Amino acid sequence: MQTNSTHTAPSTENIDLRQAVKYIDTLPAIPVIAQKLLALELDTDEDERKMLMLVEQDPQISAKIIGLSNSATLGSTRKAKSVKEAAALLGLNRVKSIATGIAIMSLSSKVSTGKFNTQDLWLHSFGIAFAMLGIARAMPAKLRPKDDQIFLAGMLHDIGYLALAFLDPKRSDELHARLAKESDCFALDIEKEMLEICHDELGAELARHWNLPDEIITVLRYHHAPDVVEAAEGKPIVHMISMAEKLLTSFGMNERVNANISDEDWELLGIDPSEAEEIGVQVAEQAEQAAAVY
Repeated sequence: MQTNSTHTAPSTENIDLRQAVKYIDTLPAIPVIAQKLLALELDTDEDERKMLMLVEQDPQISAKIIGLSNSATLGSTRKAKSVKEAAALLGLNRVKSIATGIAIMSLSSKVSTGKFNTQDLWLHSFGIAFAMLGIARAMPAKLRPKDDQIFLAGMLHDIGYLALAFLDPKRSDELHARLAKESDCFALDIEKEMLEICHDELGAELARHWNLPDEIITVLRYHHAPDVVEAAEGKPIVHMISMAEKLLTSFGMNERVNANISDEDWELLGIDPSEAEEIGVQVAEQAEQAAAVY
């Protein structure tokens, strides 16, 4: 799933990020377990067995899968003690997407942190994924994406920050220092001032490098601009992430966005705007419960 390249990364201290993403070898390889999980169709007993075995072999992933299956957020009525029991509660496709997301997010342990708190990114990603579930439950069934699609997109939507940390640790550090200092400013405005290419586009390039589904690439690229024509392939998930980030502005990390939500924003998801306040409360509760699990 990786692209071979004979290029080497630019060696100058001040890297041109738009040029740097063309040097594929500078971007991290997708974790092997994520690559194997994505290759499984789960349409045979053998694929199901392989997936459970992959999850069971990774202590971090298996612990989080079991924890999530036992969370009130997902409506669990009984407690799982094993990955197999957790899969029975969550469903195989949901387990696959959660495990894939966790495996990919584990790359955060390999970056130079500095001012970039990768644990905050973890928390933010889980919070947004859970918040999207709350939004999905208010949507008409005919418009509602599958939970596994929601989880994977929600957990990966900001991996562009990881890509930046790999490509240019110095400016990553500078960016997160400014995001923390100027928390009243919109994150994208600061990024546009400091970088040639923002985290949404960087994330899409990383996802493309990994051969992730086109829908996921689109969601990563346009989750801050869900109304542009190019975002069509990522709908309605791209709108759901945008909505979740507006409802949970700066949750887990300093990524302030314009929190204005219009009636039209709700209606695009098939939700009556009169339900907005109640959904906002539910989303906040979902995110807090995610914080206890992640």
